[in-house]
Amino acid sequence: MNFVDVFARRGDESLYAEAKGRSAAIGLDVDTLYGQLLRRMGDPGASARYAVVVPATAVPAALRVPAWVRQRLGIDVYEVDDAGQVHLRE
Repeated sequence: MNFVDVFARRGDESLYAEAKGRSAAIGLDVDTLYGQLLRRMGDPGASARYAVVVPATAVPAALRVPAWVRQRLGIDVYEVDDAGQVHLRE
């Protein structure tokens, strides 16, 4: 997969992620983020996971995509809080 913001591998598992920072149009930026990730999905393997990584202020926008859709596509949502800590959001 080319041009993702984050790629990580652990054993047989792969994680592909797109990230966005703070902006004035965060809802639109998160929609764009999902579009970029979906367009770049290329690993159909069961061990591939995908993620969007957003600041705390953008979590509500990231969670607008229904959980069942994110689950079927293997997309996780990660929040970066104001201290720079990363949290998986359900």
